[in-house]
Amino acid sequence: MIDDLALRRLVQDWAVWRDAGDWARFAGCWHDDARMMATWFQGPAAQFIEVSKAGFAKGVRILHFLGGTSVDLAGARAIVQTKMTISQRAEVEGVKVDVVCTGRFYDFCEKRDGRWGVVLRQPIYEKDRMDPVDPAATLRLDPALLAEFPEGYRHLAYLQSRIGYKVKRDMPGLAGPEVEALYASGAKWLKGEALDR
Repeated sequence: MIDDLALRRLVQDWAVWRDAGDWARFAGCWHDDARMMATWFQGPAAQFIEVSKAGFAKGVRILHFLGGTSVDLAGARAIVQTKMTISQRAEVEGVKVDVVCTGRFYDFCEKRDGRWGVVLRQPIYEKDRMDPVDPAATLRLDPALLAEFPEGYRHLAYLQSRIGYKVKRDMPGLAGPEVEALYASGAKWLKGEALDR
């Protein structure tokens, strides 16, 4: 139960500290060799912190809201799944919009020297939507560009690509081979096998 609570707190701290720009405490959520996978970034957690910090300084706001959490424990390893939404505001096609993407954080965690930390965070993107901040505004998206992105994060990817990010196009969704491969990696992790990088 103590480990379960520590892992839930880890996930909550991650979201609060990142969104608040509390970078020193945010860095403490990760192990030194950790990796982050997101639509707009894939790589070492240390680099993710630096690019997040730079974006925050430029006014980029990507906010996270958390729901229920499921913890699978196997000794000093865990898979932690947390229902979440990612919310981002930006100007798209001349209109200020909000994108909300619903999914799960799928975290590979490990206890080292008595401390739980994230080794790999892989979000699962289940569905999203885009809405003008001004409900009277008319928003026209490029249908060909929108169709290039997976259904689970189509609008989030559209926004991020329009503001200059290169978006990964094969992230796990609610169903399909990408999420099945992720679950298989999680099962191996809990058995003590090496993490697929």
